[in-house]
Amino acid sequence: MPTVSEIFQQMPGRFRADKAAGTNAAVQYDISGEGGGTWHAVIKDGTCTVNPGPASNPNLTLQVGAQDWIDVTTGKQNPQMLFMSGRLKIKGDMGLAMKLGSMFSLA
Repeated sequence: MPTVSEIFQQMPGRFRADKAAGTNAAVQYDISGEGGGTWHAVIKDGTCTVNPGPASNPNLTLQVGAQDWIDVTTGKQNPQMLFMSGRLKIKGDMGLAMKLGSMFSLA
């Protein structure tokens, strides 16, 4: 099973530019628990870059536990169910949050 850090390292390679047409956004991920931390992804002009640390002005911030994040990115957990149960918190652009999952292929 991948670690949280490995998932963020792999994200640019799993980015689906065809699903992100017209999207220019910064997404911050606040991952709690073992192996957690803060990363941010910048989606712009059909590319995705991921870096450690917070975004300067994120359009969307996701807060989730490390194991839940691993489970979402490996297809074992549904992000909508995590959101409804309060285990995934979203701040900012809800439309972007809904679209985000389709922009990345699962591990």
